[in-house]
Amino acid sequence: MAKMLKLCRRYLNWIQNSVFEGEITEVKLKELKAEASKVMDKSEDSIIIFQSREEKWLKKEVIGKEKNELDNFL
Repeated sequence: MAKMLKLCRRYLNWIQNSVFEGEITEVKLKELKAEASKVMDKSEDSIIIFQSREEKWLKKEVIGKEKNELDNFL
């Protein structure tokens, strides 16, 4: 799991536990997916990617202290 954490931190901002957010280009997303496929055990692990095509469709509400203050997430 430490390898996946380091990998995701190279591309995105760590929020909590196994949650990351950030803006990423299509090329970088493909790189992340390819590298993650090498690191993860596909019979046990999974990655869920949420994408927003337009910022206006995205609403984010945080209750409590936000660890990383970003306007957009992926």
